[in-house]
Amino acid sequence: MFSALQNRQFCWLLASNFLFFLAMHGQMLTRSVLAWNMTGDEMALASINAAYALPMILFALIGGALTDRFERRSLTQYGQWVLTINECTIWLLLLTDQLAFWHLIAAGVIGGIVNPMVMAARTSLVFNTVGAARLGNATALSASIVNVTRVVGPMIMGALVASVSVSAAYLCAVICFALCLFCLFGVDKKPPAPKTQDNSTALLADVKAGLIYVKNSRPILACLVFGFLPASLSIPVQNMLILFTDTVWNVGESGLGMLMAVAGVGGIAGSFWVAKRGENNRRVKPMIVTAVAFTIFQLFFSASPNIYLAIVPFIIANACASACMTLNNTALQLIVDDEQRGRVSSVMMMTYGFTPLGVLPLAWMAKQFGVNWVVSLASFGLCLVILFFYKRSNSLRLLDNTVAQTLHKTNSKY
Repeated sequence: MFSALQNRQFCWLLASNFLFFLAMHGQMLTRSVLAWNMTGDEMALASINAAYALPMILFALIGGALTDRFERRSLTQYGQWVLTINECTIWLLLLTDQLAFWHLIAAGVIGGIVNPMVMAARTSLVFNTVGAARLGNATALSASIVNVTRVVGPMIMGALVASVSVSAAYLCAVICFALCLFCLFGVDKKPPAPKTQDNSTALLADVKAGLIYVKNSRPILACLVFGFLPASLSIPVQNMLILFTDTVWNVGESGLGMLMAVAGVGGIAGSFWVAKRGENNRRVKPMIVTAVAFTIFQLFFSASPNIYLAIVPFIIANACASACMTLNNTALQLIVDDEQRGRVSSVMMMTYGFTPLGVLPLAWMAKQFGVNWVVSLASFGLCLVILFFYKRSNSLRLLDNTVAQTLHKTNSKY
């Protein structure tokens, strides 16, 4: 289950990734809470998420091209410095009571520009540290860490907001970013993968080459589309939980912290279930089952009349979403050529960048009809979309065979 942890550099990288994604995912909640407290407007939540998501979509491909062009550890560290300073600035503005709503928008834009590069480089560093032999286990563990922090990060930040203050949550993020920067020194530098063209080639030509590579690979396209589906609902709902606790169940920030805690339990269970499967190449059926189960239990969660009845379906929904996305991300990393890894990772980040934008229509409809009804309807619709995509995508149904063939070629090469 943990064979990749025998590699010391991978352990340092995993620790750095855990701290980075813990802060990043946690701050999604903190920004939403702060925006809600400052404005009391559902559309403020949408604005905050759009400020982060739109630059992420626009700059993701450039970040991926830079990842494949330059040394990945150094690139990650440079980006990490910018993010640390960005969060520290907001924290200081909070402490001095000088924070305005436009500061949150500006910080979101900066994060949306830099994060795609940092995340693509971190994903690509996994192969650089463990090689092909343990890539499957290392990718599963890395994806597990990402998905665990997707729920544990907001859980921790929610608890800090409820029991201490929003500024304490921002301080926690600053500390995490600084520590993850330190952990990267445990990873050796390694030149980027050989390319057919040199670095004098225009950066946009690298971007175009990456897009052509993704376009010509139906299995990669299938992974990207399928991975987007559960995230398109789980991430917006995560950012709108405060609407459930404040306007539906009237349990306030203490209820928000409770939901974050149980979500963390589910996320950890789902992610480590995937890691325990090891190098098991049968992923498609578990992906479909967990994706559909996620929508069903998310519907039960949103339709619950009180928070206590919502806890169990919320745990199961998060476990299923975490397991599904981990299985999908692992399959994607196993079938990608290393010289294209950064650009494919950036396309994945770009698709995930659209998920916070899901808050826009959901927030508007929640304002008109109530968040519980809107999320219930969205869950039912997403279930139908997942089943339709599985039926229509031959590449998704044959993904297990594609992974097995790619692993055989990679092991022969290395």
